[in-house]
Amino acid sequence: METAEMIITTILFVIAMSSFVISYFHFKEKGFLLNNAYIYASGEERKKMDKRPHYKQSSIVFFFIGIIFLLNAIDTILRTGWLFYIILTVIFIVIIYAVISSIKIEMKKK
Repeated sequence: METAEMIITTILFVIAMSSFVISYFHFKEKGFLLNNAYIYASGEERKKMDKRPHYKQSSIVFFFIGIIFLLNAIDTILRTGWLFYIILTVIFIVIIYAVISSIKIEMKKK
């Protein structure tokens, strides 16, 4: 493994672990909520907002982002071709989950 590949792999592992840590804190409903619904809400809306479903959504999404970066790091080490398709599948699943869960959260508000 070349130096550049080692650096890239290390960066991918750091991003994956950071995503897992953010996911853990969001699962525990602690820390700043990294969710578009919360970030773009006004101060008044943030006070009234039920943050629980947004924390849950963010924790699941960050968990999957961690998996994506972890798989990319493993793929960089092993140099497999087939792992790319698993990564694409996970990305597709995360996008579908984020859209569907956002719709469900909005429907529960009304």
